[in-house]
Amino acid sequence: MNEHSHPTHANFAELESAGVLAVLKIDDVADAVPLAKALLSGGIRAMELTLRTEVALDALRAIRKDAPEMLVGVGTVLSPEQVQQVVAEGAAFGVSPGTNPQVVEAALKCGLPFAPGIATPTDIEVAVALGCRLLKFFPAGSCGGLTHLRNMAVPFQHLGVKYIPLGGVNQSNLAEFLSEPLVAAVGGSWLAPPQTIAEKDWNRIEQIAREASGTVAAIRR
Repeated sequence: MNEHSHPTHANFAELESAGVLAVLKIDDVADAVPLAKALLSGGIRAMELTLRTEVALDALRAIRKDAPEMLVGVGTVLSPEQVQQVVAEGAAFGVSPGTNPQVVEAALKCGLPFAPGIATPTDIEVAVALGCRLLKFFPAGSCGGLTHLRNMAVPFQHLGVKYIPLGGVNQSNLAEFLSEPLVAAVGGSWLAPPQTIAEKDWNRIEQIAREASGTVAAIRR
């Protein structure tokens, strides 16, 4: 198994320690650093920048430069070419919505810690065969939540597989997800809603982040 795919890799260990991953779609690169600093002030130490806007890699570059204490990964990685791009920009890890063997293999070849998306036992089996042990459970809410995760994870538990649920997770059910031993960390866009980013309401984002980080502390103290 490739060591870079295992959650004991330093960046994945840091992500698990953080407990919550802010999943962000940034449209204006000028928002990147203030947003990262607001999250950090609220106790959130990890973020995923989605490659769904043209400024995503510029935002990654800016945050790494001006908010270096933030662990910054990149999501919506859909091609080997994008893997090369995020590695070149120094992403701490990569995430994809599904499990594309070509993308996962490119990431592991580059030494990029990578968490492919899964929703079924077949997905998990493919990801595990590729060497992955930290997987994105997506979309968690519409796929049956923790009940579905617990059921489909049983055949793979002896392999040390852990999961990052995204989709349908928010402050109201965060504690329930974090209390599950299968869950390494929880991701979500509720930490920085698009409208709140557009309004540049960094105080509100800091407040939301503080609520989430407080839940992490309470569950994992």
